[in-house]
Amino acid sequence: MTWLPKKSVVVPVDFSNSSLEAVQTALEFVESPSNVHIVYVTQPLHVAEPGMLWGSITDDERMKSATKALAERLQKEEMSGVTTKVMLGAPAHMISDYAEETKADLIVIPSHGRSGVTRFFLGSVTEKVLRMANCQVLVLRASDDT
Repeated sequence: MTWLPKKSVVVPVDFSNSSLEAVQTALEFVESPSNVHIVYVTQPLHVAEPGMLWGSITDDERMKSATKALAERLQKEEMSGVTTKVMLGAPAHMISDYAEETKADLIVIPSHGRSGVTRFFLGSVTEKVLRMANCQVLVLRASDDT
């Protein structure tokens, strides 16, 4: 455990290796794994997407699938005891709101380190979380193999 223990830490994940490494980092800041809140945010489907047009997939089904996949991945990574939440919405807003809701002392988030045109087109959830969060944010540089 670190010399600066936190009561509540939020870790947004996207199923990449770097986001799971962020969970390991977050566990170092708390006394109990139950104080780590892992959040996965998926954006709502656009009405013009094939799954919506054909009625073959719904947002509820996607959230259930993500919840199941997250539980399986965390079990595989031996990260039991953490709190998980799957949400639907704009990722940066949902992450920041969830951190406030859980009274988080810290958000641990990986960054893919994109810049220039790539960042312009892909956006930067990490950058938005940095601007919106009402608590400390620890940004971890993602490794190249994510």
